[in-house]
Amino acid sequence: MKNMTLENIAAACGGQIYYMREDLAQETAKGVVIDSRQIEPGYIFVATKGERVDGHRFIPDVFAKGALAVICEVLPEEDLGPCILVEDSFMALKQAAAFYRQQLNIRVVGITGSVGKTSTKEFIAAVLAEKYKVHKTAGNYNNEVGLPLTIFGIQDDDQIAVLEMGINTFGEMHRLSEVARPDICVMTNIGQCHLENLIDRDGILRAKSEIFDFMNPEGTVIVNGDDDKLATIHDVYGKAPITFGMNKDNAIWADHIENRGLLGSRADIHMGDVLVHANIPLPGEHMIYNAMAAAGVQFDMTKDEITAGISHVEAVAGRSHLIEAGDKVVIDDCYNANPVSMKAAIDLLATAPGRKVAILGDMFELGENERAMHREVGQYAAEKGIDLILCVGGLSSEMYEGAAEKGGEARHFEIREALEAVLQDLLQPGDTVLVKASHSMAFENIVQNIQENE
Repeated sequence: MKNMTLENIAAACGGQIYYMREDLAQETAKGVVIDSRQIEPGYIFVATKGERVDGHRFIPDVFAKGALAVICEVLPEEDLGPCILVEDSFMALKQAAAFYRQQLNIRVVGITGSVGKTSTKEFIAAVLAEKYKVHKTAGNYNNEVGLPLTIFGIQDDDQIAVLEMGINTFGEMHRLSEVARPDICVMTNIGQCHLENLIDRDGILRAKSEIFDFMNPEGTVIVNGDDDKLATIHDVYGKAPITFGMNKDNAIWADHIENRGLLGSRADIHMGDVLVHANIPLPGEHMIYNAMAAAGVQFDMTKDEITAGISHVEAVAGRSHLIEAGDKVVIDDCYNANPVSMKAAIDLLATAPGRKVAILGDMFELGENERAMHREVGQYAAEKGIDLILCVGGLSSEMYEGAAEKGGEARHFEIREALEAVLQDLLQPGDTVLVKASHSMAFENIVQNIQENE
């Protein structure tokens, strides 16, 4: 890791080195982790205090495994190895990552928005990987802990980093931007999520726009021009954003769309004089938007490279991931949920052949109108002709009521386990089953339940 000596790390995070050894003064770290199980010789361990576990307990273990040093808030009583003492380990993690980012000769694409960040990240990374060595955010490593860890994973031969950046309050994106310092900023949409902290969509726009605070002023902003809030962004560092969308007024737009249901879609993507005949293997109209965003991230990519990259994208578990479970098809979209993504997933389910079943759960952090939003989703599912709507959770009683109002066949379960106890009796051969809720509802257990019983 370039220039990641103990002295430089300590200076970056305002720490003081204790138990220093002269022979290690010029050693550079080989990695930085907060999980003691991931320690390898030459790594830095950041001891953090979590709700359940205090990482300081594992300082002896990591030195026994060959750790180069530890960043900690409390010094061990004995000299086990070099320790960088800081006031706040989580802050030090960000500061060290920001320092490392500035040592790297790499271009960074930062992606934010209310819905579709992960899928857009996958499309962009797949396109860029046709020409470059790409490092991308793994799993849900998109917050103030995950983003620094993602940056620490960048290797010397990586050429481009594609970083997902997620927030739920004001100021958080400002801090993420300071760490990532993106060259290209991509914004997918402004939907109804995290309203508990951000109040309304205008608040979400302001919070997400903090991504520009530390971006390369010579860089590029790419936004969904069909989104009414993002369409209000006219100038960033003296440059107009590049817009994408179905509307032909956008710089990047699509037509001749062929909906192939769960097999995905085909579309012509226009970028000025360049025309890409895109085969989009993931289902749903929102995936066409993701493909357009990826086409707009131009690092001297050819038309053929863009076309190939879009066709090679793969679904991520929990994000519109299709699973064949015996005689049923499961749409595993259980990673997270808000009203916009719920409706998009229902739209996708509506394209499936045969009987359609939606297993929908609570959506959190929606603020004072949360119950009305749940009712609206239930109404939407019924209007889309979903054959059976299974609603789980306290808030989802409103979803059930909304579906029933519109004549939908629906049932409500207060807890997930109650549904799981009768689920096999409710499903039929040939069903297509959508599974979606906020992440803390643990709906991955429902997906597993269906698979195991098939």
